[in-house]
Amino acid sequence: MTWFAKYFPNAVTMKSDFLQATGETLYMTFFTAVVAGILGMAIGVGLIVTQPGGILENRIVYNILDKIVNLCRSIPFVILLAVIAPLTRLIVGTAIGTTAAIVPLVIGSAPFYARQIQNALSEVDRGVIEAAESVGSGPIAIIFRVYLREGLPDIVRSSVLTLISLIDLTAMAGAIGGGGLGNLAINVGYSRFESDVTILAMLIILVIVFAIQLLGDLWARKVDHTA
Repeated sequence: MTWFAKYFPNAVTMKSDFLQATGETLYMTFFTAVVAGILGMAIGVGLIVTQPGGILENRIVYNILDKIVNLCRSIPFVILLAVIAPLTRLIVGTAIGTTAAIVPLVIGSAPFYARQIQNALSEVDRGVIEAAESVGSGPIAIIFRVYLREGLPDIVRSSVLTLISLIDLTAMAGAIGGGGLGNLAINVGYSRFESDVTILAMLIILVIVFAIQLLGDLWARKVDHTA
């Protein structure tokens, strides 16, 4: 503690602030991951099954989903926060705060996750899909028993990548009023020239990222039958 007080003098007096900020970051990450995960998975599966040569080939649906994903992924997140502020205010009642930040976080991360899911499922062996079709399996059965089961290791890796990217977005949202460690690092540490606060916030974010990466790698190896 003496060493900590020496190198992080300002942070020592802000224990409760760091605990609250860490909780806010985890809160934003968890709820965004749940909502964006469901939406991204649905869109990603929709892209893979409606693409040319897919089991439910539909060029119109595919082009609409593809353009939506490309459009949302092309908007810088900081600009997205401002553009959808009226929508955020309509849904949550305010455009500022931890809960309000979840709306743009979902819109910003769901398309990214959808593209990752599409890429992961595209690696599923086409021969396995054709074999399932030859025995009379319907589209729903193929999606769950072939695509999602065979592509599970890549889905886990894609989920880890998306979660890590989401941590980055929460820090960005926090820096402009969303709360969390990003708010603490920029609006407190940087603005007040208390670099130790900024560094400690960064270290906590790194610990969260490393933990997600470690658990994700372990899970991916566990479900990877070819490993």
